[in-house]
Amino acid sequence: MIVLAAHGTRDPAGPRVITRLAARVSSATGVPVRVAYADVREPDVTTVLRSVRGPAVVVPAFLASGYHVRVDIPAQIEASGHPDVVLTPAFGPAPELVLAVRDRLVSAGYRRGDAVVLAAAGSSDPRALAEVRAAARALSSLLDTRVRIGYAATASPSVAEAVASCSGRVAVASWLLAPGLFQRRLSAAGADVVAEPLGVHAGVVDLVVRRYRQAVARSVAA
Repeated sequence: MIVLAAHGTRDPAGPRVITRLAARVSSATGVPVRVAYADVREPDVTTVLRSVRGPAVVVPAFLASGYHVRVDIPAQIEASGHPDVVLTPAFGPAPELVLAVRDRLVSAGYRRGDAVVLAAAGSSDPRALAEVRAAARALSSLLDTRVRIGYAATASPSVAEAVASCSGRVAVASWLLAPGLFQRRLSAAGADVVAEPLGVHAGVVDLVVRRYRQAVARSVAA
């Protein structure tokens, strides 16, 4: 069993994306996938794991390892009392996701010569912000251009501030997984081009599958 643990959103479009992602992962692995939420929505990870019999792999569907990944999800796993759970790393600046961001940006209308802003959710955890900077560096290498960073909340500069600091045509790359309030903030930041969230891009599916298979391999080797 795979438990895909996402950050909740009140926007109904967000859960629809996570549900579609879970279905794609299940199809790719032949393994049942359940969706859980670390915050805002139900069911939480504790509730899902209490309904699961047999081994479970929890995959945090987060683009950076902030508080929810480091504290909330492990606490919810512990509270479940499930005896056989493996927690994988969060998504982070994985190569599959950086390629997916590039694809989304190009599909939105990015042109060579545009100023680029990588827009992330933001966090108070410096380790999570370091992962965003790593993603920006990787995207910069792919595009062969400077990539600035803007945040939808918590950290600074804001996406709007990052966009305002650019000259010429500006393209915003969305370092978000699903639609919601933060994506709407990207759209309102004043850029010429705003990419869609990563969603169910094939690279996201591939990464969840890789996380799951690595977790199973570690369990077998232990």
